[in-house]
Amino acid sequence: MIGVMRRLKRFFNSPSRRAFVLTLDHGASDGMLPGLMHMTRLLEEIGTRPVQGVVLNRGMARAYATKVASDVQVVVQLSAGTKHGLPTYMKSLVCSPGEALRVGADAVCIHLNIGNDLEDRMLADFGSACEDAHQLGLPVMAVIYPRGGQIVNERDPSLIGHAIRMGGELGADLVCTPLPLDPRSFADAVEACPAPVLVAGGPARQDFEQFLVELNVALECGVMGACVGRNIFQHPDPIRALEMVAAVVHGPDAIGC
Repeated sequence: MIGVMRRLKRFFNSPSRRAFVLTLDHGASDGMLPGLMHMTRLLEEIGTRPVQGVVLNRGMARAYATKVASDVQVVVQLSAGTKHGLPTYMKSLVCSPGEALRVGADAVCIHLNIGNDLEDRMLADFGSACEDAHQLGLPVMAVIYPRGGQIVNERDPSLIGHAIRMGGELGADLVCTPLPLDPRSFADAVEACPAPVLVAGGPARQDFEQFLVELNVALECGVMGACVGRNIFQHPDPIRALEMVAAVVHGPDAIGC
């Protein structure tokens, strides 16, 4: 596990000891999204800003990993599903940890949704992929959402707490979940998790300032950073949005604001 620990440490080498991960893997699920049509500029820009990681599907990693700065960790997404499939919350393994390593991964990401009729398959996929990744020395980031037929409110505090706990129990090295409606319960779950917890950015928000407020609340709850995608690449000024998120995660001095 020495390789896992060394690579995991790189996510938290910033002075703030927090991680800001830019997620750009949405094209597989949502198709031709605005903001992801031309990814090269965004990938080149992050090298001069305090971004610790970028999440890519394996095809994009193979094509563009060389454009990512050497101190930014390439996180290859192992799972996928589309918005057209039924059910839409199903995620299947589409890449092995070995292939992820071959296309330049410093870590891997696995997305699973709990609270539905297919969670057993996603949990089994997570277990096998996590074991294979650790054999290769790759840290595993588990993105866990309460989502599916049994879920009424995806931001229910008890469900988010369960998602965080599951990530820790199953051996993830990083756990990423949405921010619940009750920050106090979120803080309890974060504190009890043996792995660092990152908060997910979620859908693009019309009120970007409110999004930054909620992100700051999550950081006050003890999370070790954020995974943000659509609230950056779908923003009218993605580079400025990236800088504003970085300023919240790392502090304004990190980007000279």
